[in-house]
Amino acid sequence: MVTKALIAASTKPMILSILVSGESYGYQIIQSVKKISGGKMEWSDGMLYPVLHRLEKDGFIRSNWKISDGGRLRKYYTITDSGKEELAKEKKQWMFVHDALSKLWEPLPTF
Repeated sequence: MVTKALIAASTKPMILSILVSGESYGYQIIQSVKKISGGKMEWSDGMLYPVLHRLEKDGFIRSNWKISDGGRLRKYYTITDSGKEELAKEKKQWMFVHDALSKLWEPLPTF
């Protein structure tokens, strides 16, 4: 399992990345994260919805209510142009971290 701190740090780029593929609703986002991580990252409603509300407040996503195929009213989220720009910034930052850790963890040359 992934630590809560790392999950918290990665929620924004993960949500934005999921929404780049198209609109989604809360439960579907939670299931996408579980599938993508091979079950190593499990999000709860209580963790996800405050982040979705903050991303919407910041203008990175927008929401609208729709009736699902099963007849239930669901809130669907979509990424905005501002959200796509933010995702590009997030990707850049995460790649810096990834590259630094990769250098630290690669085997040192032997002489």
